[in-house]
Amino acid sequence: MNDVVIIGSGIAGLTASIYLARSGITPVVICGDNPGGQLMQTDTIENYPGFDAISGAELMIKTINQAEKLGVNMIYESVTKITAVKNSFEIENTSEERLTAKAVLIATGATHKRLGCKGEAEFTNKGVSWCATCDGAINKGKTVAVIGGGNTAVMESLFLSNIASKVYLIHRRDTLRADEIMQKRIFAKSNIECVWNATVDEIIGETRVTAVKLDNGKTINVSAVFVAIGVKPATDFVKDLVALDDSGHVISNETKTSVPGIFVAGDVENDITKQAVYAAGRGCFAAQQIERYLGIR
Repeated sequence: MNDVVIIGSGIAGLTASIYLARSGITPVVICGDNPGGQLMQTDTIENYPGFDAISGAELMIKTINQAEKLGVNMIYESVTKITAVKNSFEIENTSEERLTAKAVLIATGATHKRLGCKGEAEFTNKGVSWCATCDGAINKGKTVAVIGGGNTAVMESLFLSNIASKVYLIHRRDTLRADEIMQKRIFAKSNIECVWNATVDEIIGETRVTAVKLDNGKTINVSAVFVAIGVKPATDFVKDLVALDDSGHVISNETKTSVPGIFVAGDVENDITKQAVYAAGRGCFAAQQIERYLGIR
C-alpha cells in the first residue's frame, strides 16, 4: 500500500512529489507518455522565479532530478484505470501492473490541439509555440501570427501586441468566438490585424519560422506562430470516476475532487491560467491537502 500515487510528471505533479517527500512521505509518480509534461515543448521561459531565462526542458530535467534525489519513485508507464476500493484506490498501468494507494493526485495536464499542417512539427520550439507568455519576449519588435478565434487566441494576441510590432490573428471564420469585451479590445489595437476565413496550409522556415502559407494562397512573413485553438485535458481514464466539466477538466474545490482521497493539480483542472508557476503552486497546495487527508499535517 502506497501513501500517495501521483499521476503525471509535469511541473504540478513533480512539485507535489517534492513537497510530499520532504514531509516524510515517499510518493510514486507515474510519468505517462510525456515525462516532464508540456514544458518539455517550451522554447524559453523568462517568467519562472529564480531564472532569467531557461528552456522548458532544462527546467523539467532539473525538477525531475530534484525529485529523484529526495527518493521519489518514478515509474515510466501510463495509467489506464483507477478503481476505488473501500478506503483506497487501485491504479492500473499500461503494463497491467496494479498499485494501491491511500490517496491519488491527478496531474496529467492537457494536450494542446494541433493544426496538423506541414511544418508545424518541424518548427516546434523554432518559432511554433502554444504559449505567448512563455515565448513572446523573444519576438520583441517582430511580426508574429496567432491562430484561433476564441478567448485564448484573443488574449494571446493582446499580450503579444505589447511586445511584437505586428500581430496577425488568423481565424477560419469571419467572426471571432471570443467574448464581446475581448473583441472590442482587439479591434482597438492598431498593430493587430485579423485575417478572416483562412487556415494555415504550411509553416515555412529554414532554421526557424519565417512565414505562414494560407489556404487562400497568401503568404505572410512572420517570425513566430502561436497556436491557440484549444486544449484537451488528459482525463479519459477518470471520466467515470470523478466529476468533469463540459470541457473535460476535473472539477475541484481547493484541489479536492468529487471523490474523497483523489486530488487534482495543474492544467488538468484549469483552462485559464496556463502558467508553470501557477501549476507548481497548485502542486504545492495539493501536497498539503493530501498531507491533511492522510493525517500528517
